[in-house]
Amino acid sequence: MSSESTALFSTIGPLPVRGRSWPKAIAILAWLLIAIIGVRLVYIATTYGQQVDTPIIAGVILAYSGMIVVAFYMLTGQTTISEHGIQQDWILKRELAWEDLKFAKFVPLFFSKRLICFTKRGRPVVFQGASPELQIAFAHISLIYKRTV
Repeated sequence: MSSESTALFSTIGPLPVRGRSWPKAIAILAWLLIAIIGVRLVYIATTYGQQVDTPIIAGVILAYSGMIVVAFYMLTGQTTISEHGIQQDWILKRELAWEDLKFAKFVPLFFSKRLICFTKRGRPVVFQGASPELQIAFAHISLIYKRTV
């Protein structure tokens, strides 16, 4: 176990820290927008359905289905910080082990608090955290794994 991990575990308290990835209000707003778009699509399909080409209809249905999948994971996604690393339930599960973490940056956006983790391989992994416990842990991770270049 590295010195960064030891310092982190003593700072953020008992592990695992688990919470929502996205604020519930934002996830509900996403579903509301999807419902409004769906109603509008049904109206357009019933009014202009014969005048629209099949590839365009297929593309719209595919994009709408993608929006539904993203909204589902916004509503149900969880982020977990454990002794092994950080995991987030998303379309594809995001995982980062502590030994792969090079440095981290906490980005407190208005609706979404994010931890951008840069791995030793150079590829960043972004985790969202909506709960206050996750946000505090993200800030501690960022302080401990700050870039020392």
